[in-house]
Amino acid sequence: MDITEVRVFLKDDADKKLKAYVTVTFDNAFVVRNIKVIEGSSGLFIAMPSRRVKQSCPKCNFKNELRSKFCNQCGGQIPMNAQPVSSEENRQAEHKDIAHPITQSFREQLQKRILDAYQKEKAGSGGNPNLHNLG
Repeated sequence: MDITEVRVFLKDDADKKLKAYVTVTFDNAFVVRNIKVIEGSSGLFIAMPSRRVKQSCPKCNFKNELRSKFCNQCGGQIPMNAQPVSSEENRQAEHKDIAHPITQSFREQLQKRILDAYQKEKAGSGGNPNLHNLG
């Protein structure tokens, strides 16, 4: 599988950890959107697209965001489940990846391609400002 295109969309706020959103095309046939470039304590890394985990209301079975106190459908109280110990674990438990690399080697290859395209975009390389053909 070849990465044939990377589109980088820089975020304006320099104080935030989120630096850019990225769209990656594979084999000119499959697209993954909303990959995030994030500034962590040990440098830049990518975060794959994810969605918030939902919790069912015990009364009406409506899907509410995790840690909601009351149901958005019926207004009934939702019991609080045991929460993970640290805030980092808590944040990770609230999101589930939609798409992600299965092997470490492909994750490293994908991250390198995305971060290279991010650095080029940040430096203001020529051509289409958001498009980086890699194939």
